[in-house]
Amino acid sequence: MEILLSAIFLGLMGSFHCAGMCGPIALSLPLHGNNLWQKSVGGLLYNSGRTITYGILGALFGLIGQGFHILGLQQLISVLMGSLMIISVMLPFLFRNRKPGSFEFFTSPLRRAIQKLFRKRSFKGLFFIGLLNGFLPCGLVYLAIAGAIGTGSVYLGIAFMVLFGLGTIPMLLFISLLGNLLSNAIRIRVNKFIPFLIIFIGILFILRGLSLGIPYISPPAEKLTPAIHTNKIGQRITSEAIKHSCCQPDTINNEIMK
Repeated sequence: MEILLSAIFLGLMGSFHCAGMCGPIALSLPLHGNNLWQKSVGGLLYNSGRTITYGILGALFGLIGQGFHILGLQQLISVLMGSLMIISVMLPFLFRNRKPGSFEFFTSPLRRAIQKLFRKRSFKGLFFIGLLNGFLPCGLVYLAIAGAIGTGSVYLGIAFMVLFGLGTIPMLLFISLLGNLLSNAIRIRVNKFIPFLIIFIGILFILRGLSLGIPYISPPAEKLTPAIHTNKIGQRITSEAIKHSCCQPDTINNEIMK
């Protein structure tokens, strides 16, 4: 639960960063309608599209995390993802030296598609702008994806990314409707707290992977044991119990004690 709550806070606090990165798109959205109600619906459709895309990414990377979980590597992956979050804050130069054109082969078609949708003042167009915008490169989204992998579950990965997306909606909707009213000074002040939040979330993932027996925060290793592995053990014991139940009762106890 703490991990999912951290996703909401990451989205809420990170949205001030989004105001600078995605703010221009939010400001220039072709909101459909002549009154505040219609414009609000358009803004919500755009942000809903983004959130759905984040959910899709959560399913994909949560599945990857679940694969590690089945292999019994969940604890290691949780520690690695948490460490990656902390390193991204402590050593930002490792991630900022990437050239903007590194993903041009992927982003160019997306940007062209978004530009075409901008010419259509429709609710449907706003929704699809949000869907495509969710795939554009963003450092904050990368951190959320690391969190989705660290959950070790498809469903938790979806929940993590969706909650992250929902956390970003208030700020970006506010910008879309009322314009860029927040001063740079306010954004700079809030942005100073984001690295601390990322470090906090990273520590949560590391504690979760270390399995220190702390309720909710760092559950025992048994709680992280892959279910498929547990089921195989149970099936083997049950099979042996049925096989030897009539003639060799001691064998059952030996199997259980292994």
